[in-house]
Order: sequence, then C-alpha cells, then structure tokens
Amino acid sequence: MTTPSCLLQQQAQVASGRAHDQATLALALPLGLLVGLWQGPVLGLTAAVAFALGGLWLSPDLDTRSRPTRRWGPLAPLWWPYRHLVRHRGWLSHTPVLGTTSRLIYLTGVALAILAIGQSIGGPHPGIVFTGLEQLWGQERPLLITALLAIEASAWLHLLQDGDPMPLPPSR
Repeated sequence: MTTPSCLLQQQAQVASGRAHDQATLALALPLGLLVGLWQGPVLGLTAAVAFALGGLWLSPDLDTRSRPTRRWGPLAPLWWPYRHLVRHRGWLSHTPVLGTTSRLIYLTGVALAILAIGQSIGGPHPGIVFTGLEQLWGQERPLLITALLAIEASAWLHLLQDGDPMPLPPSR
C-alpha cells in the first residue's frame, strides 16, 4: 500500500536550474510592469529588479552547489556555511517566507562579520548596517517593502516550480 507521503515524493517534479532561471527572467518584466501601473515606475522597476535578483542570486537553492551559488563568483564561498547548516529542500530553505527570511538574515550576518573583521583594521563599525537599514526603512519604506515582496515572490515561483511550496517534515 502506498502512503500519502510516498505519493508526494513520487509526484514531485523538481525543476532544473535552467527552468528556474528562465521562469524568473520571463516573469520579472511582467511583474515590474504590473507593479509599475499600480504603484508607479520606480516601484515597478524595484519589483522587476528585486524579483530577478531574488530568483537568480537569493534562490532557495543556495543550500546546494547550484547556479545561484556560482553566480556569486568570488563571493560564492560566503554561502559554504549556509549550505552546511541548512538541509537541501528543508524547512529553513524551502518554506515560504521563512526561507527568504533565513537567507536575508544569513546575508546580514555575513555582512556584520565582515564589518567586524574590517573594524579591527580601521573599517566602519558593524552597527552601520542597522543604521543604514533603519534610515532606509524611514525614508524609503514603500521601496523596501516592494523589494522584499518581490524577492519573496521569486522564492514562491521557485517553490511552485519544484512542485510543493511546503517541504515535507524531516524524517526521523
């Protein structure tokens, strides 16, 4: 007898990296145009660019050696700890909202660590990240919200293409 979880695993068709890229690029402009008609050209451009960046550079597949990881070029090793801390297609990388949030928090942590190291040799204080984010939130809140929503939308596209926007719980 086949169990429901086995059926889910049998039916899941995971899209290739190329398919994810093609869909991201195909939908970035229409999303930007739609948002632009609704909220104006600046937010439309923000949505299109953030959607493309989210799908191509901040993909849920940063938990593997993937096209998005390689796109980081010489900075790709920054994602090595993330790959080793986060299980591929697990709840921390492939869950709506939580996955995008985890990648953005991870990236902020990397920036803070780099700034902390840089501060020891005369660079700026790591608190500059929070000061900058606070100023951005205060001065450009609609732009920031649009960018975050577009990055999340690109993650949803990825998850839907993989066949299931909610990962299965870890097996024991």
